[in-house]
Amino acid sequence: MHYWGVFDGHAGSGAALMASKVLHRIIRDRLCDVAHLLENQNSPPPICLAKNGSPFQAEAKKGACLDGEDQDGPPDEPRFHMEKDISVESLVMGIIETAFKQMDDLIEKEKESYSISGGCCALIAIHLMGKLYVANAGDSRAIIVHNNEVIPMSNEFTPESERQRLQYLGFLKPELLGNEFTHIEFPRRIQHKELGKKMLYRDHTMTGWAYKTIIEDDLKFPLIYGEGKKARVMATIGVTRGLGDHDLKVYNSNIHIKPFLSCCPEVKVYNISEHKHGPNDVLVMGSDGLWDVTTDRDVADAVSTFLSGREPNDPMRYTLAAQDLLMRSRGVLKERGWRLPNERLGSGDDITSFVIPLAGAELET
Repeated sequence: MHYWGVFDGHAGSGAALMASKVLHRIIRDRLCDVAHLLENQNSPPPICLAKNGSPFQAEAKKGACLDGEDQDGPPDEPRFHMEKDISVESLVMGIIETAFKQMDDLIEKEKESYSISGGCCALIAIHLMGKLYVANAGDSRAIIVHNNEVIPMSNEFTPESERQRLQYLGFLKPELLGNEFTHIEFPRRIQHKELGKKMLYRDHTMTGWAYKTIIEDDLKFPLIYGEGKKARVMATIGVTRGLGDHDLKVYNSNIHIKPFLSCCPEVKVYNISEHKHGPNDVLVMGSDGLWDVTTDRDVADAVSTFLSGREPNDPMRYTLAAQDLLMRSRGVLKERGWRLPNERLGSGDDITSFVIPLAGAELET
């Protein structure tokens, strides 16, 4: 297994540091538990394991779960339920997803004994058995550049992209809003003099907008406020997935924001073994500081151009390509601050970038 991780901390470095030192160990241990099932990728993993973690005995009836105890009912009793075939790929994805949850629980537990501050967005990539698994919880991003084509490998999770999930939770559990927020979204803040008038709105069931009559409850502060990079959950945090943030509260209140923040990652899979890769085919991983000022296409062009100008056997070519991306996003310091070539402001956020080769020889080094 090969592993890479980007952990972008906020409100302190504690969660990011802990995740960077522990998450890969959790994933490794979980993979080791089922290593005997991963060896044969052509056979689906058994639905049930014995108490010692071993799969069924070979002579066991398909669908039965044996742990040394007798089966219920006669051995030839017909089955009336369907069984799903689970792929090895899905098993690995589930291991990664549950590892994120375990990591989040561990941060919450350890913060009682240690000073683990804030939270972090987490983006990881795992190369395992010819496949690349990319898991993202937060607003970092990963893309694959193959034959100069861009293949997105993650989606950013922000208050805007997860609006309906957040609103639905606020609708189901209004007590989480502390009687100060409303889960309904309006184009702007409502004024008291507008009570009884009709205004555009949308809730968790809607992607479009409609009119509703304004009532007293609509005067509360919106659960999601602002747009773009300025959008915030409860006017506090601009990301909706990640690790940590268990103590995060709305300013000057006792309203916890963690219930709205998910630690569950989105996992995407790229089958490396099904494609032929050259020395300029790469996986690019970066924190939001990189992507705030550049597009997927811009990054792909920059990496391809840089790598084309270096010798294929240069051991530093990928590290230098990542450094080039960083400097492009930061810009040049001028009288009016850090500026890009088009005179736009450079990234003011911290930047982390990886450029990882996909060609087989490089992945094994």
